[in-house]
This record gives sequence, C-alpha cells and structure tokens, in this order.
Amino acid sequence: MKPFVTQLRSYLVTQLRICVVVLCCTLVFIGCAKHENEVVEKKVDTLFTPPDTSTIPHNATGDMIRYGRELLVNFPYYLGPKGSVGQYGGNGLGCQSCHLDAGTRPYGLNYFSAHARYPQYRSREGKILTLGDRVNNCVERPLNGKPMPLDSKEMVAILAYMQWLGKNVPVGGNVPGDRLKDIALLDRPADPIKGKALYDKHCMRCHGDDGQGVLKTDGIAYAYPPLWGPMSYQPGSSMHRLIKSAQFIKYNMPFDLARWDKPVLTDEEAMDVAAYVNDDKMHTRPFVDLSNEYPVQKEKPLDYYHAPYADPFSQVQHKYGPFKPIFDWRKANGQPTGY
Repeated sequence: MKPFVTQLRSYLVTQLRICVVVLCCTLVFIGCAKHENEVVEKKVDTLFTPPDTSTIPHNATGDMIRYGRELLVNFPYYLGPKGSVGQYGGNGLGCQSCHLDAGTRPYGLNYFSAHARYPQYRSREGKILTLGDRVNNCVERPLNGKPMPLDSKEMVAILAYMQWLGKNVPVGGNVPGDRLKDIALLDRPADPIKGKALYDKHCMRCHGDDGQGVLKTDGIAYAYPPLWGPMSYQPGSSMHRLIKSAQFIKYNMPFDLARWDKPVLTDEEAMDVAAYVNDDKMHTRPFVDLSNEYPVQKEKPLDYYHAPYADPFSQVQHKYGPFKPIFDWRKANGQPTGY
C-alpha cells in the first residue's frame, strides 16, 4: 500500500509542478502581450497631433488661416486653370492630390513641420528657398503651372495656415509622422510589368485604365488625380522618383483602404507599382527642362534618374534600382545617400 501512496504522491506533485509552470508561462505571455500592446499604443500616441480647426482664432489672423486652408483643399476652384481668384495651376490637380487631408495625414506628405524648417537649402535648386518658394515649386511641377506672387493674399494665407498647423513644432525640427515612412529597398530592380498587374488590381478603379483619373462633373477639379499623361505631374516632381513614390503609395494607397499602420501593399509591391506609374516608355508626361536641376551632381537623390551623376551607376539603375549598391558606394565615398 505504501508504494502506491508514494507513487500517487509523486504523481500529484509532478502534476502540480506542471500546472504551476503552465500558469507562470501563461502569465508571462499575457504580460509580454500587454507590454507589446502598450508599446504599440505608445508609438501611436507619439505621432504629432495637429491642432483642431475649431481652435483657429476668430479674428483677422484666423480668417487668413481659414482662407489658406480653403485654398489648399480646393485649389483648382480658386487658383487652377479655371480659378475664380487667379489662374496658376495648369492641370486641374490640387494640393490635396499629394498632401492628403489638408496636409494633416501622418506619413501623407503633410505640412506638420514645413513652416518650422524653412528657409532651407534645397539641393534640386542648389540654393536656400523660402517656404513660399517651395509652395511655388509644387504649383509649377506637380500642378504644371506658374508661380504665384509671394506677396499675394493667397500665398500669405497658405503660409499662415501652414504656420498655424505646425505651431507646436520646434523651429528647425521634425515631429513623428511628418516625413514619408521608410520602405525597404529591393535587391532587384523594380518591375513595371509586375506593377501593371498590381495597378489593375488596386489602383485602376480610381485612377482609370489609362491613368487618366476621374474628373469631377464640373470639369474643374479631379476626384481622383491622373497619374500620367498631359494632365499629370511633371518629370522632376518628387512623385516621379521611384522610392519617394513607393513610400507614398505603400502607406496611403488605395486611398479608401490603406493607412500608415495598416498598409495594403508590401514594400515590394509598392516599388513595382511606382515603377509602372512612372515608366517613361509606357507613359507620357508634360515636358519640362531638367538641365539646370541639381547643380551639385553628387546631391542628386538615389532615385533621380536624369543624368549625369557623380557615381558610376547607370541611368536605368537610378530609375529602377537596385538602389542598395548605389547607396553603399555613395556612403563609402563620402557622398549624400538621400532619397
């Protein structure tokens, strides 16, 4: 009888130890999961939060801020080819075609720190630009238009809105979410053929089977902007560079589905879509003279593909990649590695 009791006691002790171990592991797992969720939540909480429009003051300054926001939201109606205030944009696109949600979407080419970081040196022009100059860059390039007078009421209003939007941003600084989110560089060239299949699946329903976009019934503005053709952005625009375009696409497109924290496309798919959209053999764009851009050749971004370069890589590789060898060579030779 005693051996049986001894064996039973040993069995029960073993089972109790197993239960304790399982319980401890479960508690550790729950604690880790809770910690992980807290980390994610903390990360989300650290994103810059722009001020609410309800806090715009009700005075002369506030009126200019509201007017500036209205101009940016409805640029074609005020300042496009058929604008009621002036005709500066040339193709019916608007600021929100790229700067989403009136410039307030995290990782969506927002204006969070724009006012805080200008004036700044721009390698494309090789000189210091004011924020007004930079606004005109967008009017001339993506909007295929002509520069607005820097002292005009409309330019002052746009700058007033940007200043108000970034009023809590430190001068000269950045805040979380104000830049495009990082994307992994591929070990192969981006493939426009693969990109076309992805475009047909995810993008065509908004941007059209020939990238023509959807023009509103009033004929003034686009509900969905064209991605190539005579009404699209010019070569030399930031969105015409493959990496920059892929960063924007991954974390913002399709427009009705993707969010920065819930992308639809992978890094690889975003790069392939960007290659298709910006493929000059398949698609045409408005002509622009790029011969005076980037007067310091080594300052050209990795994905700026208009020759000449201060590195030994081909125009095709600067267009489609792979970009890692360019990055590594430039880093080893003390050249800028930006994109």
